This record gives sequence, C-alpha cells and structure tokens, in this order.
Amino acid sequence: MAAPLTQFDVLAIRREFPILQQEVNGKPVAFLDSAASSQKPRAVIDCLEDYYRRYNANVHRGVYKFSEEATFAYERARGKVARFLGAASPRELVFTRNATEAVNLVAHSWGSANLRPGDHILLTLMEHHSNIVPWQMLAARTGAVLDYLSLDGEGRLVLEELDSKLNERTRLVAVTHQSNVLGTINPVQYLAERAHAVDAKLLVDGAQSVPHMPVNVRDLGCDFLVFSGHKMCGPTGIGGLWARRELLEAMPPFLGGGSMIKVVELDHSTYADVPARFEAGTPAIAEAIALGEAVDFLNTVGLEPIRQHERELLGYALERLGELAELTIYGPHDCEQRGAVISFTLQGVHPHDVAAVLDSDGVAVRAGHHCTQPLHRHLAVPATTRASFYIYNTPEEVDRLVAGLAKARKLFA
Repeated sequence: MAAPLTQFDVLAIRREFPILQQEVNGKPVAFLDSAASSQKPRAVIDCLEDYYRRYNANVHRGVYKFSEEATFAYERARGKVARFLGAASPRELVFTRNATEAVNLVAHSWGSANLRPGDHILLTLMEHHSNIVPWQMLAARTGAVLDYLSLDGEGRLVLEELDSKLNERTRLVAVTHQSNVLGTINPVQYLAERAHAVDAKLLVDGAQSVPHMPVNVRDLGCDFLVFSGHKMCGPTGIGGLWARRELLEAMPPFLGGGSMIKVVELDHSTYADVPARFEAGTPAIAEAIALGEAVDFLNTVGLEPIRQHERELLGYALERLGELAELTIYGPHDCEQRGAVISFTLQGVHPHDVAAVLDSDGVAVRAGHHCTQPLHRHLAVPATTRASFYIYNTPEEVDRLVAGLAKARKLFA
C-alpha cells in the first residue's frame, strides 16, 4: 500500500524532539496522542532552560538588566503569537494558563456583564467540557439559557438548525474550530456571519486547530478565540485569549491583584490598560517566552505543509483502519472536513484495553470520553480510543497502530 507523500522531511523533524528518540517496552515510541498534548522540540526545551539560567526575573517591574531582558522577551513572545493568529495588535492577546482559563475569562468578564435572564447561549454537541461547563456556570449566575446545535450521522453540525436556534435573544455562539474527538472542522466563518446577523458574539475554541492549520482571526470573523500552548509544541501552563480590542477594553478584570491596576486606593482601584488588566500577578514568564519559540518553530515548518502532511497521513490511516471489519470510526469520511484525529471503537474490546495493548507495542493513544461526555452519549458509546497525529508522525506508525489493533482483537476474541 502506498504511503503518503509529504512536503517536508518528517524524519528530520522527529530528530528535533528528544522524547521521540526513546523506546517504550523495547520498541520505538509512536506518539499518537498530540490532541491531548504535543511533544516539545529541542528549541523550546532549550528556551525554557535559557531563561532560568541566564535572565530569570519578574517582568514589568524592574529597571535592572535581568528584568528588562525578561520583559522584552515576554512581550516579544506576545507579538509573535499575535502575528501567528493574524491579530491586528499584540494588545488583543491575553496570556492565560490554557484554553480552559481563557473561556472562563470570557464567561466571567464578558458574560457576567452582558447576559441577562432569558438570553441565549448557543453551543454544539461536540464541545469539549471546557467549552460547556463555564457557560453552564454563567447561565446559573445570570439566568441565561443554553441551547445546542445537533450533529448529523457523520458528526457534522446540522446548520439548518441555525434558522430556529439563532434569534434576537442569542448573545453568544461558542463552537470548537475542530472537534477533539470527531476531527470535524466547523465552518467558523459562516457561523460568524450568522451570529453577527442577530448581534451575537462568536467564541471559537482553537485548541485543536491553531497547532495544525493556518488560523487568522480576522479572516475567521470571530470575536473571541482561545488556545493552549501545550498542544502546539509549547510548554504547559501557557495559552491565550485573542479578542477584539474594543471588547477587551469594555470588559472588567477576571482576577484582581498586582500588575492589573493603575491606582489602588483604600476603597477602590482603577485598572490597567489591556492586556495587562487580565494578567494579574506574576505571569508564566518562561512559558510565554517558550511559546514564542514554539511559534517560531511552527512558522519555520509552515502551517500549510503541516496541514497537508496531516491530511495525507489521515487519509492513509482511514484507509488502513478501514481494513479492520470490526472497527467503527466516528466523524466525517472526507479528509477535507476533518483534522488528523481518529476516534474509534473495536467490537468486543474496551477502549482502555485497546490502549493497553497498543502501549505494550510502544504505541501511545488516548482512551476514554476525552472530556466530551455529551458527545459520547450522542454517539451511544461510553468511551472511544483516539489516535491523533502531528508533524512528527509517519505512515509506519499508522501501520503499527493497525497491527496493534489486530493484536488486541485477537487477544480479546
């Protein structure tokens, strides 16, 4: 069977990731869980170490050399990430711990100030819990009402429902750009147009799209976009919120404390300009700087080649997995409509057992509900096994995945 072509040297890229040089159970590691968290290239690891070895200091607070160097590197990283997302200004980018914190920031700061009893929040059945639970909490605080777009048989949004679910009471539409289970890539530009037609805002969960394809917030037409650094070759503990500047400037702070103020009196305070208003306390300095390094790495490889490589690898994987008669794959069949995430069930074998058998052969996958319990209830399965691909994965690893699944089926037959 022909292996997919690629626009870059995957083996050369793999050499940039020290962890991929290891063996697991005496076999070369095949890491197929990048949808949960990607591996880190040497440049990112070295960047973290360089900060702590050479210029570890707090930012925005000192006039001495270490602090000035740290501040410069921190704000330079903000500029890199903002450009990576197509933002009009670095001031539109707020550093957060991850996408989850960014959603909560919007829910508390924008949502609490703008939603009233009876207002509508429109979500979808494929959302990660991070894009459901904060809105449930907001609805409980404000009296707003949640509604959900349903899915068709291939795991795509039923867009015809927008005619009945979008109305003058809709204040927010929150949707994942790419499902972390189905791989479905949603038509964000169209959703932005429909949301804005009823004067609603659109929040996009970009955790699964920003690392894998070109994402330009101005082209998408969204109002908010959240992402996590650890899924895009960066460190854990850093992510971000992009929002239209006029929205950020109208939003009250999420957290109070140092760094987010202008003047503190005994009975009141005035707040800093954006984005500092939303970055209370000492930030994740090393992590932000290293996220900028990760963006440099991804730009060097190229987002278009990454997307093309993953599309070809996905096509190969779907073809090979299709050889297993007792395997059910969830999500769109068309590689143009999905990202490089494949969730499946193997008849008669629990997903955790599948994952354990694969691990014995050095193949790392994820098993469970993937923080999407409503989606799994819709699919009528308690859990799935998920294989997800990134820039360092190869067709040979797909072959090892298929061989491991055949082994699991034989063991549990």
